[in-house]
Amino acid sequence: MTFEIKLLLFFIFSLISTLFMHRFFVIRAERYKIKKTNISAERWSSQTKPILGGITFYGAFLFSILVYAIFFKSELLLQREIFGVLVALTIAFMMGFADDLLNTPPGFKFIFQFLVGVILIYSGIYIQVFTANWLNYALTLFWVVGIMNSVNMLDNMDAITTSVSTTVLIGVICVLLVTKPFSGIFLLINLGVLAALISFLYYNWNPSKMYMGDNGSQFLGAFLAIMAIQVFWNGSHMPDHSNVYPFLLAFMAFIVPVSDTTTVTINRLMRGKSPFIGGRDHTTHHLSYFGLSDRKVAWLLLSINALFVALAVVIVLFPQQIVFPVWLLGIFAVLVLLVLYSITKISKPGK
Repeated sequence: MTFEIKLLLFFIFSLISTLFMHRFFVIRAERYKIKKTNISAERWSSQTKPILGGITFYGAFLFSILVYAIFFKSELLLQREIFGVLVALTIAFMMGFADDLLNTPPGFKFIFQFLVGVILIYSGIYIQVFTANWLNYALTLFWVVGIMNSVNMLDNMDAITTSVSTTVLIGVICVLLVTKPFSGIFLLINLGVLAALISFLYYNWNPSKMYMGDNGSQFLGAFLAIMAIQVFWNGSHMPDHSNVYPFLLAFMAFIVPVSDTTTVTINRLMRGKSPFIGGRDHTTHHLSYFGLSDRKVAWLLLSINALFVALAVVIVLFPQQIVFPVWLLGIFAVLVLLVLYSITKISKPGK
């Protein structure tokens, strides 16, 4: 049996097993009332749905590591880089779970998000675009904390965060399949988490039966931030070695969450509100005010992010074959951000 077939079987098994895990948590959550503590928070739909989707994400991640340890190189798990990823993602998951159950303040989350970034840097996982390492460390902390918050903030409407995150993971897997050995542990854990996301989408698609909760969005934000550092920040080999391209690739791969966070932050600060206080003023909500159904909003944002992820992957894998100025894609991405922001100025609730 070839290794490619083994990977496929692993993905299929993960997909089926996580589907049953999600179903189990939906039933158990209804039975034991495992719901979001802060039911008064502003969300597009009911806050009283189960919030255990993240448990399966984290479980799929741990299972992937276990499979790699058993069938491939168990000694690799002792390496500082892999151990750091395990610790950082565990902290992100547990912090999110605490927020779901206890409704912790924003400062509590920020401290642990910052800690996740510090652990990754200490483990050797950090953005490498500057000659001065202190700048690389500062950018890494900003990136990790920013993406964890962006993914968390984007989780405000059925299936949005799940589908957008799926496009990023598919892009990461495409790059890993081409540039890394097939036995790489990062490839395996990406396949496992992708399977968990796809199976979760069955229950999270509008009208959703469950949410991922902060335990899911915080884990997912940290996971995506790490994978982006490996693939989009440090994986670019453009001919002129410009430091601009990693910024462009990261922006393109996360165009929807970055656009949403930028829009919400600007609008709330202009109104004198904290960006960390929930509200129905996200790009997703304004697209709905503009007349799109929840499902159409999900399809639109999924398509936008998938397009830019695909372009970013092409740039990473085939830099020598790019026959047009890459900065044109940057202008295109900024225009998309401006359009999404403009919609929040045009559309109004109830219209």
